[in-house]
Amino acid sequence: MTGPHSGPIRQSLVFASRELGSMFRLPVGWVVIALFVFLTAALFTQFALVPGQAATMRIFFAFCAPLLIVVAPAISMRLVSDELRSGTIESLMTMPARDISVVLGKYLGAVAFLGTMLLPTLVFVGVLFWRSDPTPEAGPIVAGYLSLLLVGSLYLAIGLLASCLTSSQTLAFLGTFLALLALLLGPGLLADALPPGAPAWVRDTLARLRIPQRIDDFAGGAVQLRHVVFFLSLSAGFVVLSWAAYTSRRWR
Repeated sequence: MTGPHSGPIRQSLVFASRELGSMFRLPVGWVVIALFVFLTAALFTQFALVPGQAATMRIFFAFCAPLLIVVAPAISMRLVSDELRSGTIESLMTMPARDISVVLGKYLGAVAFLGTMLLPTLVFVGVLFWRSDPTPEAGPIVAGYLSLLLVGSLYLAIGLLASCLTSSQTLAFLGTFLALLALLLGPGLLADALPPGAPAWVRDTLARLRIPQRIDDFAGGAVQLRHVVFFLSLSAGFVVLSWAAYTSRRWR
C-alpha cells in the first residue's frame, strides 16, 4: 500500500509490482511472451545451431534487437493510455503518491516484464552448451543479454512517453513503433545521404546514434561503459519526459 509517509522509491516499487501483475492478468501479456519465444526459437534454430560452424549467439542477439521494435510497443502501449481511456487516471492522481512514483513504477513494471520475457530464452543457451563442441564463451552471451535489456529498456521508455500522450492504445503502439524504426534506421540512412563535404562532427554524431553497432559490440563480448551510459541516459531522459507529460495533465 502507498501512503503519504511512503518514500518515492517504495511507492515506485509498489506500482511496479502492480503493473507487472496486471500484465499477467491480461491475455496480451501471455500472447507477447508466446510470440517472442516462438520467433526467437526460430531464429535460434536457423542461425545459432548450424552444423560445422562455431557455436555463437551473436547473430541471435543481432536479430532479437529489431524484434523488440514490435514487442516493446505491445508492452508499453497500455501503461498510461489505458488509465486515460478508462478514467482511472483521476484515481491515480488523487492517491497519496507522487507523480514520479507512478510513472517510474509503471516503467519498472514494464522492464521487469521484459526481463521475464527473456528468461525462457535461456533454454537456448543450455542447448547451445549441450550440443556444441567446443562450448561457446560465456562472456559474449552475458553481454548479449545485457544489450537486450538495455535496448529494450530504452524502447520501453519511448513507449511510456507515447502512452502518456494519448488515450488510444493503438496510437501509442503506432507512435512508438514509428519512433523506434526511425531511431534504428534513421542515423544510418542519414549518414549514407550526407554529401562528401559534410562536417566531421555530423558524421560522428550520427555514428554514435547507431544502435546496431552498439549491439554488435555487446554481442562480441565487449561491455563498454560508454554504451551502457548511452542507453541508461536516453532511457532516463524519456522517463523524465513521460513524467512531465503525465504531470501536465494534472495542471490541465
